[in-house]
Amino acid sequence: MKLVTIDRKWLRLEEIEAILATPSQLQLNDETKSEIQKCRDFLDKKVGDSSDLIYGVNTGFGSLCNTAISPEDLSTLQSNLVRSHACGMGELVPLEIVRRMLLLKVLGLSHGKSGVQVQTVERLIYFFNNNIFPVVYQQGSLGASGDLAPLAHLCLPLLGEGEVFYNDAIRPTSEVYAELKLEPIVLQSKEGLALLNGTQFMSAYASYAVANSFKLWNQFNLIGAMSLEAYDGRINPFQANVNEIRNQKGQMETAEQFRKLLKGSEIVKKHKEHVQDPYSFRCIPQVHGASLDTFKHCSKMVEREINAVTDNPTIFPEDDDVVSAGNFHGQPLALVMDFMAIALAELGSISERRIYKLISGTRGLPAFLVANPGLNSGFMIPQYTCASIVSQNKQLCTPASVDTIDSSNGQEDHVSMGANAATKLYRVIENCYSIQGIELMNAAQAIEFRRPLKSSEIIEQLHAAYRKVVPFVSTDVYFHPMMEISKQFVKRLTLQ
Repeated sequence: MKLVTIDRKWLRLEEIEAILATPSQLQLNDETKSEIQKCRDFLDKKVGDSSDLIYGVNTGFGSLCNTAISPEDLSTLQSNLVRSHACGMGELVPLEIVRRMLLLKVLGLSHGKSGVQVQTVERLIYFFNNNIFPVVYQQGSLGASGDLAPLAHLCLPLLGEGEVFYNDAIRPTSEVYAELKLEPIVLQSKEGLALLNGTQFMSAYASYAVANSFKLWNQFNLIGAMSLEAYDGRINPFQANVNEIRNQKGQMETAEQFRKLLKGSEIVKKHKEHVQDPYSFRCIPQVHGASLDTFKHCSKMVEREINAVTDNPTIFPEDDDVVSAGNFHGQPLALVMDFMAIALAELGSISERRIYKLISGTRGLPAFLVANPGLNSGFMIPQYTCASIVSQNKQLCTPASVDTIDSSNGQEDHVSMGANAATKLYRVIENCYSIQGIELMNAAQAIEFRRPLKSSEIIEQLHAAYRKVVPFVSTDVYFHPMMEISKQFVKRLTLQ
């Protein structure tokens, strides 16, 4: 069990992934607790000493921002906010994303600018440490004013209400509290707003997407290299000089990786009868490289967001100031998640084109990669399936960030729709793993027709590992189980 201390220092995305990759335990250090408490004390004093209206602290919310709330109702106001906003719909958010949301919410509140109680943050930490995952729904956030509905579902269990996933079952929070002898948190002024105003739904999906985008990029290169070998493709488009003169960093990095992946290959060294390859092979550096550059840009934006304070209003005890602004607006995330979806879809699109070439009955390969084509359909229909998935990705790449709908009686009149960008992106990622699994199934089949020639050590190791779970196909078989196994193989694949 790894102990992780939350100390308000900048966390790189790689560190976030390391925390989430293991059964980590979170804790606040003393300085962080002190900063959270200092902010809470300041806010209590500010409200007690002044009759001024402070948005969301002693006023209503949204278009009710000018409605004053009496001091004795400030706690009820916050609890009512959480209850009333827990109105999500649709599919459940995957537990791996809910776990990220808990971690990122703790990080956002730990800066001491939100006015929450220390015990509120520590209860979120308790949920994380004990695998108590609130039930959250995918639909409901407009990606501005914070991820209101999803974060309301995330934080409703603080009140002992709603539902949680605990010990492999969805259960009422009240039942779990009774079992664990926990008391509900009594929210103080502004706390409900601090919990709901934030971008942790979007940033949880975005950070997951960044990690998976780099994994997918690496694996599309690895599997693409096997396809290149299977298609008897040329290495010339990957040599250093032709890629360096364009000076696109992602392109150069992709080409360099292919040279390493195919080093020592007998197939690459074999004399080629053809002068050049189709774009789906020849332009891999340009296409894969452009996606890599996109992922690197998006990674920087997401890393800034997870280290930010994104609720409203924001409290500055050192300046004796409470500022109502718009750090909850998800536009930075909405744009980059739309961008990532497009870059990932392109990796899948060019992958499907390589599959199409492998089954085309050219370059000495049998039609549909099977003996007796006609009697056997072979790998004909897996390509259909892949084409369907690629087409769906293109449809999912319609940008969410260009849309906005008026809400809260016009007070919230421009929203990011970043939450929709997030859930679309998650589906694109899942689709890309399916596409990878299908390309690997085809490439592994096709490369066996190049025997006795061998590919590089890296490609041969991948082929051998894959053959332990998916066999060579001699005659028509029931393909679906093999395709599903192939997808799970690439999802679990770890590259050295």
